Amino acid sequence: MADPIRWARYRWQRLISAEGGEGSSSSSNNASNKCYQSSKTTGKHRIVIPCLGHFKEEYEKVSKLYMNNKIRTTKYTLLNFLPRNLFEQFHRVANLYFLFLVVLNWVPLVEAFQKEITMLPLVAVLTIIAVKDGLEDYSRYKMDKQINNLVTKVYSRKEKKYMDKHWKNVNVGDFIRLSRNEIIPADMVLLYSSDLDGICYIETAGLDGETNLKQRQVVRGYSEQVSEIDPENFSSRIECESPNDDLNHFRGFVEHSNKDRVGLSKENLLLRGCTVRNTEAVVGIVVYAGHETKAMLNNSGPHYKRSKLERKVNTDILWCVLLLVLMCLTGATGHGVWLSRYSEIPFFNIPEPDGKLIPPALAGFNMFWTMIILLQVLIPVSLYVSIEIVKLGQIYLIQNDIDFYHEKTDSTIQCRALNIAEDLGQIQYIFSDKTGTLTENKMVFRRCSIAGQEYCHEENAKRLESYQEVDSEDEGSADHQCGSSAHVSKCQGHNCTPVNRPLNRKSLNQLLRRQDGTDDASHPGHVAFSSPIETDVLPDTQLLEKFSQISSDSYQQPEEATSKFSLETMYITDFFLALAICNTVVVSVPNQPRQKMRLASLGRMPIKSLEEIRQMFQRLSVRRQSSSPLPSVKESSSSSESPTSFVSKLSIFRMKLASPALDGAAQRAADPHRTDSPDNSQVPQAGGMGKVAAGGEHHSAASPGESSPVPRLCYEAESPDEAALVHAARAYKCVLQSRTPEQVTVDFAGLGSLTFQLLHILPFDSLRKRMSVVVRHPLSNSVVVYTKGADSVMMDLVRTAPEGPKLETEQKKIKERTQKHLDAYARRGLRTLCIAKKVMSDAEYAEWLNHHFLAETSIDNREALLLESAMRLETELTLLGATGIEDRLQEGVPDTIQALRRAGMKVWMLTGDKRETAVNIAYACQLLEPDDRIFTLKSQSRDACALVMSKILEDIQKNTSAQKSPSQKPGNVCASPSTQAPGFSAGLVIDGRTLEHVLHDSLQNVFLELTAKCRAVVCCQATPLQKSVLVRLVRNKLQAMTLAVGDGANDVSMIQVADIGVGISGQEGMQAVMASDFAISHFRHLRKLLLVHGHWCYTRLTNMVLYYFYKNVAYVNLLFWYQFFCGFSGTSMTDYWILILFNLLFTSVPPILYGVLDKDVPAEILLQLPQLYMSSQKSGAYLPSTFWITLLDAFYQSLVCFFVPYFTYNGSDIDIFSFGNPINTAALFTILFHLLIECKSLTWIHAAVMLGSILLYFVFTLVFGAACKTHSSPPNPYWVMEKQMADPVFYLVCLLTTCVALLPRYLLRVLQGTLFPSPVLRAKHLDRLSPEERRAAIKKWKDDCTGNCLFKRTPPYQTFRMSLGIPLA
Repeated sequence: MADPIRWARYRWQRLISAEGGEGSSSSSNNASNKCYQSSKTTGKHRIVIPCLGHFKEEYEKVSKLYMNNKIRTTKYTLLNFLPRNLFEQFHRVANLYFLFLVVLNWVPLVEAFQKEITMLPLVAVLTIIAVKDGLEDYSRYKMDKQINNLVTKVYSRKEKKYMDKHWKNVNVGDFIRLSRNEIIPADMVLLYSSDLDGICYIETAGLDGETNLKQRQVVRGYSEQVSEIDPENFSSRIECESPNDDLNHFRGFVEHSNKDRVGLSKENLLLRGCTVRNTEAVVGIVVYAGHETKAMLNNSGPHYKRSKLERKVNTDILWCVLLLVLMCLTGATGHGVWLSRYSEIPFFNIPEPDGKLIPPALAGFNMFWTMIILLQVLIPVSLYVSIEIVKLGQIYLIQNDIDFYHEKTDSTIQCRALNIAEDLGQIQYIFSDKTGTLTENKMVFRRCSIAGQEYCHEENAKRLESYQEVDSEDEGSADHQCGSSAHVSKCQGHNCTPVNRPLNRKSLNQLLRRQDGTDDASHPGHVAFSSPIETDVLPDTQLLEKFSQISSDSYQQPEEATSKFSLETMYITDFFLALAICNTVVVSVPNQPRQKMRLASLGRMPIKSLEEIRQMFQRLSVRRQSSSPLPSVKESSSSSESPTSFVSKLSIFRMKLASPALDGAAQRAADPHRTDSPDNSQVPQAGGMGKVAAGGEHHSAASPGESSPVPRLCYEAESPDEAALVHAARAYKCVLQSRTPEQVTVDFAGLGSLTFQLLHILPFDSLRKRMSVVVRHPLSNSVVVYTKGADSVMMDLVRTAPEGPKLETEQKKIKERTQKHLDAYARRGLRTLCIAKKVMSDAEYAEWLNHHFLAETSIDNREALLLESAMRLETELTLLGATGIEDRLQEGVPDTIQALRRAGMKVWMLTGDKRETAVNIAYACQLLEPDDRIFTLKSQSRDACALVMSKILEDIQKNTSAQKSPSQKPGNVCASPSTQAPGFSAGLVIDGRTLEHVLHDSLQNVFLELTAKCRAVVCCQATPLQKSVLVRLVRNKLQAMTLAVGDGANDVSMIQVADIGVGISGQEGMQAVMASDFAISHFRHLRKLLLVHGHWCYTRLTNMVLYYFYKNVAYVNLLFWYQFFCGFSGTSMTDYWILILFNLLFTSVPPILYGVLDKDVPAEILLQLPQLYMSSQKSGAYLPSTFWITLLDAFYQSLVCFFVPYFTYNGSDIDIFSFGNPINTAALFTILFHLLIECKSLTWIHAAVMLGSILLYFVFTLVFGAACKTHSSPPNPYWVMEKQMADPVFYLVCLLTTCVALLPRYLLRVLQGTLFPSPVLRAKHLDRLSPEERRAAIKKWKDDCTGNCLFKRTPPYQTFRMSLGIPLA
């Protein structure tokens, strides 16, 4: 059979080539050639030539331009590690500052310390960071090495066979042969597949985390090969686009030696990192290798966002720099004044070696830089390192929280951004998707409307009400017999688990096991979207009765329908056929995935004559096309050129849509290129289109009829909507049995096994909001378009004037009744879809196909042309009916939303669903409440939109003023940041079309003011771009902290724009997870992530940062006060080693532990009292006043630590180090005990670290004092600590100094905890009560919250108005 087809294709291509010099075809070819030439000159395309003998010279020229397949993800090598790492570290201003101090200390005139000592802090910090970077890079090096040394089979032109080669030795132009379960080493064009339909199944988990199998097709013209392609006979070249990171598009063509071209698309490309599944062998030619592959170009590394706290810390460090300059200016001025007063005394004014005296002004200038070196510790060099360590500790605790573990999917939270954990505690706005985020994304078929008649499926509703979802283990093992379940206990051959493990847990060992094929079928599971609640549909009794009357004689076209009964029968038949075939579902048999269920082989008639082909293409005026035709389905034996025979012959050369979804990255609802099953059913002969051949029965199904058992099939869908509709059709014995690139087979009760010739698939996209399949109907032999999509667009496409007034009236009635049913479904919160069809004549189809050929084979502007072609086809549709599918709320969503709102966060729902559905779900999840007044913002123009918003604002203002009363309680203000009056709450609903006007610059401010006065905002029918623009608008205009949460590819843009992006690892793949900062398995986990861990992370880190500022300022001021008694000479009363190590070693570990483990309030209380979140949300722990109070306290404590020992030893003859030692020791106790006062939770770890720090200090000073006899002169630390520890005065000084220094802070904390307790302190005290007392206290707290605000706060909209200069009154 393949020989006649190849002969026909060859003759057609030769004919087209011969016509290339004539007429319009010539101009088309010239244009194509010009485009080809210009693309090469502009460098936008690349040419791929096989590395074989007849291409040897050309290959050597071209191959030099392309990279090999060796990858290197490391940043450093052994040679450049030190210079490059230092270069990167000195990008930090703090490191440059300390480098400047080190260099400055080498200047003799301003030297303050020994040169080596000044370098110690900087060297320590640089070393720690360098070691961390080096270890991380070494781990990447080891992984790169193992991946580069993986083995694959590459064709060797010397050996004339496939040889094992390392991945790193693969080059562009190499032929690679892969077997089942092998990982694809480079991006390659598929030229051969052992599958008889030319299909290769791949698993893309390595790219997007999805375990559902995708299909890729052999390049047209190579799929009919009965044997494996021989590289030696490959004489074509490939031209494709230059390397890019777009995973959803690939453009190019294969040019044969006779200059004929075949178009290439994503369908023909196997991407690096994917795994070959369920295909025994494939062969491809490499087009992108190494770092030019799409997978590597998408490997952008870890996320990096600057947190709000980090920006504030940088500001406060600038204040510390200003403080340092003031102190140094004081020292320089004091030194100059001192010298001028004692200029005649040589003891104070020592001349230079040449005998000249330094002027006091110059000496003061030099002293300024000396003081900079002496007081350098005021700038906390170790703060940045400590912050990084604390953040890692916080992330570790979050990831190991058992409450985030989801047993069913064996997944836990993923923290993909390591440096913004504290921002979780400051969120003000939450933007949430609906489907799969608030809902389970488990679609359950509930209702349908066919021909204007509604079928409520009450029996199915009763089943769902009493149904209890079984655990995953039961789902994996039970063999459900209810209805038409297609549940599978184990899927061999590939991993069918619906949800992935965390991406960061995918180790290289798993990769290597997959390479060896050792993990194949090792994970039992079930197919995605196949839980019993989704698959077990109980038919409606009334509809089932009508269904049983369908037979091949009763099925008629509308023009042939003579009665209402026959018309309704036709509608019902087409409705369920559309449910079964208008999708992208892959069919396989349980326990034997993708087992091919074939029809008996039916011969095809040979091509009649070459002249017929020539005439056919002349009539079509088809120019030279860059594709090869696929086999014919039927051929006419007549030579006449009627439209029917004309299109029948045209089907010889038909092409399936070979491009990805028009907006594939943004919409995943239906991707047709992942649907085709390796089924190879044959189409009946020309004379048997109305009947099914006797040998056409599937092996696994009995003869059609009521008594025939429903075959147990395994359906793999890309979206849960498709799975629900296919299972609903299956419940009515309309069973999708097999799918191939050329045909779809359905077993329809009453009609038998029907095989539809699949002509085209027009995929779903966000612009059209629908998908269509074009088939040739086996009963009517006509071309039929089945379309399903959103009712907002489908109703406009339904024809209103069909042939015949009777049918026109009936169609109008059907449309009106269906619209009422759709509105009712939406009010119930059901997801709605319209089902329609269109019957085309052969002439109409031929005309459309002519334009579609041109669009399909275009390389430039291809997507726009295909969109235009699809929209041209999907017009004048006949409405068949509608479906209502329930997407149930996830567990705990209402409680989570209520808790988040009580915590002061505003929650917006951004969804693509219609308004009624979105509002219903908003009520179900308690985003909206029954007492809320709902304002709908819907307008057709910008001026009308502005008018409507102003009226809504006036209405809200009137209600607010009318219900404000001093005697009334403030309502639930503390539960929501809205500014509504007690007893009045508003919700805003806005659709996507109105959003286009609202987002205009002139209306943004009014819109934000309106939303701030509303309790909740629901944006329906919003596009992915509108979602991201809304998030950016709120973030930038209101200066608010935003969080976006979603589960699908259409949520990626808003997740990336928000301050915090959270991905739900649900059933729509892992694109949202891979773009997010944090990934969770359920929306309810957001409650603990924000209210507990967000509060803890922010509170811990802010307290630690403030403590670092306090510690450094307090210690540096000891040196500053001493300058008043040493003539501002820049000397120190403490040894330089102890001075440097004090902050670097003795007091560095306790604050880090404090930042990781401190808990101000237990998790249980934080969850029960969400209002406590407001303290961190308002940055209560790190206000500007808090920062300056901390510095003032540091100044006071430094004064005490200096002057208590000063007055104690005043008049004595102790040396300088003996005077400084008690000051240093008292400062150590003061600083450490200050931390104890600030700690909210003390454990044995805190005590051990504190004690360890004190012991380390004493051990070091004792050893140092005993060993450094000649360390420096005249002051000497020798035996200083030993002598003073034998003196009781030393202990008295340390005790008195510590108590006096800490007394004010201790009294302040006592007064705060007793007389003026903050909500956080009150909550902390609840932990000390018994369980019964605690429950009663919490209940009383919640009751009080409804009457009195827990926090006094400025409403967001007032803050916004003030920022715009709008009066508040």
